[in-house]
Amino acid sequence: MAATFATPSTVIGLGGSSITTKPFSSSFLKPTLSAKNPLRLAGASGGRFTCFERNWLRRDLNVVGFGLIGWLAPSSIPAINGKSLTGLFFDSIGTELAHFPTPPALTSQFWLWLITWHLGLFLCLTFGQIGFKGRTDNYF
Repeated sequence: MAATFATPSTVIGLGGSSITTKPFSSSFLKPTLSAKNPLRLAGASGGRFTCFERNWLRRDLNVVGFGLIGWLAPSSIPAINGKSLTGLFFDSIGTELAHFPTPPALTSQFWLWLITWHLGLFLCLTFGQIGFKGRTDNYF
């Protein structure tokens, strides 16, 4: 429809007289641009379409180091009957290695400490990655 306003055309009225129209322009309307399809951009991603950038993980060892220290410090506070979560987890590893060929029983405390310690570590690493990359990309 915008193309019909841009070219001069002739309109024939009811009485047979013709009216010549001029191209319509206004300072209130922005010129229309055709939407670019990312699938057809020749230079994008070397000719291939990708939803994410190639280095989407953007691995940084600062996050791993600070995340590990950030989890080891609070998990080493003696808060569970005078013992720390890290201490309980490492003690249960030693207890289970004492009878090595036999695997840990399902009722062993080892599984509770293993899941709790690693869940906290992975949460700390995930939030560290979000916070560190969010800060470097000026999200906050």
